[in-house]
Amino acid sequence: MAIIWKENGKFESIGKERGESLWIQEQYRFDGQENKDRESRPPLQQDITTDVAIIGGGMAGILTAYLLKQYGIPSVVLECNEVGHGITKNTTAKITSQHNLIYSKLIMYKGEELAREYAEANQKALHKYEEIINSLNIDCDYQVLPNYIYTLDNDQKIKQEVDAARKLGLPAVMTRETTLPFNVKAAIRFDRQAQFHPLKFLDAISREVIVYEHSRVKEILSNGRIITDNGSVRAKAIVITTHYPFINVPGYYFLRMHQERQYVIALEGDDIIKKARLDGMYLDADNDGYSFRNYKEYLLIGGASHRTGKNNPPDGYAMLKEAARVWYPNSHIKYFWSNQDCMTPDGVPYIGRYSVNIPNMYVATGFNKWGMTTSMVAAMIISDMITRRKNNFHKVFNPRRLMLSGTGVFLKDAGIIAKSLISEHLSIVRNRLQDIEPGKAGVIMKDGQKMGVYRDFDDRYYFISTKCPHLGCSLEWNQNELTWDCPCHGSRFDYKGNLITNPAMRDVFDACQRKRK
Repeated sequence: MAIIWKENGKFESIGKERGESLWIQEQYRFDGQENKDRESRPPLQQDITTDVAIIGGGMAGILTAYLLKQYGIPSVVLECNEVGHGITKNTTAKITSQHNLIYSKLIMYKGEELAREYAEANQKALHKYEEIINSLNIDCDYQVLPNYIYTLDNDQKIKQEVDAARKLGLPAVMTRETTLPFNVKAAIRFDRQAQFHPLKFLDAISREVIVYEHSRVKEILSNGRIITDNGSVRAKAIVITTHYPFINVPGYYFLRMHQERQYVIALEGDDIIKKARLDGMYLDADNDGYSFRNYKEYLLIGGASHRTGKNNPPDGYAMLKEAARVWYPNSHIKYFWSNQDCMTPDGVPYIGRYSVNIPNMYVATGFNKWGMTTSMVAAMIISDMITRRKNNFHKVFNPRRLMLSGTGVFLKDAGIIAKSLISEHLSIVRNRLQDIEPGKAGVIMKDGQKMGVYRDFDDRYYFISTKCPHLGCSLEWNQNELTWDCPCHGSRFDYKGNLITNPAMRDVFDACQRKRK
């Protein structure tokens, strides 16, 4: 999908390749051409039986299959696209137990015991990555480095987090010394964290397990049979690692999560070589701040986070470009991309049984922007649950847990959902077809139906229904990426109506066509 970039107030078309992540470019592209050495995996085209079926071939799904294999449990992975080509390919690829300023909050709202459980699980995940990389001799640019959370204005919250982390046995140090291009008020440093190339790692471990690519799951029957386009799987246990769970009931995860987008640029040039060799990975404690990490000759800067479907700031890439101009004027953008994360009210993932009503189904979701580390946590917990091994980390991640700390977030999410549902049923629109500028979109009334319309630079118009096929919320336009996004649950569609990310299970123009019939 092409990206539209504002350049001095004018629109410029950017090619598909540059709009893909650095990891895709480094792993699968050579001078804009596909890497023919990539191992392709056939789709499922028959009916099979296995002990465990894992739906979703991202980091969590492949790791779960890998650990189950170590325990002697047969499993298969069903991936609707290609391994790692969902959320994993767009990560900033930090492996760390330092998830912003989470530990003081965990101790306050969940108690020291559960906070320690969370800390130890993520520290164990760090060690597990290193163990697997060493045992398989994986060349994935793995580096052990410190991770920093910094603040520009409030050192008190850093002090509180240092005290909380030390109480839990974490390698926390308070400092004011960083290698950032600006001064900070304070920072908390966790030593011996790590970064890597996620697709190089994932490619290596996925060769150890059975994966069926291009095998979209259409339905899960009550007897445990999974239906895909051209085959089926009958399994004793099912693990859903599809980023966002696609089964609404039971589970009701759509009531207990929202999604957020963030943007990343990869810089190269003289300033990056001379001035941007960081000693570790960095993240601003403020949600409006930036993240930093090096990869080879590049510097990755991330930020401009916003709720999916609520596009603020209106141009995330321009915000990152301006930051790069200020701090590294003798650099230029080589790659840029975006990612999406599931956010839980209390900041802790849902890992465990999908629902008490389905004892043989498991889920891993809600990674809150820390999916590399918590994917390993999920794989460890779920593989232990399936094999009935003892696991000391499952309580804090229990999907059915009581959340005393997330009431405000839950109520805010409920309000956004209610507003969007009401908006979809209102016939009031502000746009007229003739007023929509090239490269822009609007919402109009057409044949008595509310329609979203995008106008391209060749004066072609693309019409879609604004009603999300997931649960009926009103889609909103994302000018950053030329997509229609759902503010309720985070489904996304390109300007032609093709589904990009779930929980929706079908293209939005299909819903429009059915309505016309």
